[in-house]
Amino acid sequence: MIGVDVSSQAGIELEPPRLMLTEPMLTMRGISRNFGGVEALQGVDVCVYPGEILGIVGESGSGKSTLLRMMNLEDTPDAGSYHLALPGHEDPNLFELNRFERRRLRAHHIGIVYQNPHLGLLMGYTSSGNVAERLLIAGKRNFAELRERAKQSLEASEFPVERMDAPPRELSGGMQQRVQLAKAIALEPAVLLLDEPTTGLDVSVQALVLDTLKQLQRDRDITMVLVSHDLGVIRTMADRVMVMRRGMVVEQGLADQIFQDPQHEYTQQLVHAKL
Repeated sequence: MIGVDVSSQAGIELEPPRLMLTEPMLTMRGISRNFGGVEALQGVDVCVYPGEILGIVGESGSGKSTLLRMMNLEDTPDAGSYHLALPGHEDPNLFELNRFERRRLRAHHIGIVYQNPHLGLLMGYTSSGNVAERLLIAGKRNFAELRERAKQSLEASEFPVERMDAPPRELSGGMQQRVQLAKAIALEPAVLLLDEPTTGLDVSVQALVLDTLKQLQRDRDITMVLVSHDLGVIRTMADRVMVMRRGMVVEQGLADQIFQDPQHEYTQQLVHAKL
């Protein structure tokens, strides 16, 4: 929806674009979170459809990374619900799951690539060992299978497999992000979460990482949520865009609509500043 006023944010309808005739893969409603009197999120609604890339943009402190942590079940909101449409599974409010159930669901169905690779990787392990660790959490135990699956995931993320036994601490920032990506997709998750995945990388390396993500999306039809302050990254990658400010969604819609005809004053400022 285009041109949603901040005051009406809680009433945003999660209608799919015209060509999206399926049910959402991910749905969050009424997500609110308070940290020491600061409203980090205020009644946020989100939907993501199968196979699409939703871009979330906003200035620092807008709540976008907090929202992504909620999607990864790293935190629980003060209010709100979260549902994933997983074949063969019941559809509970995921925030009601216990810690063990959350960990199991994350291992099988949610992948994440952090801005800081140190949050997603064990720097002293081999790169293949980092990927295998995710498979181990999911219950895989055969060594040969673990190594082969890790190799396949690293190849899919366009990581040079001749370096699969090198630890991430010996790799460049771009290569570390590829290891994170391989780890995230190892079990073909329903949703891939990307938290500023190109921040701090050289422009040429950023382009390579984005090309890899687009190729993965084409090859595997992965549903992605991409958080970034860089509108260039969002415009390159996203099918739809959600603009956040001060813990609220101020505007959302198809990427072309948002960038060519922004309706909210804040979105206009972001787009014009980028131009």
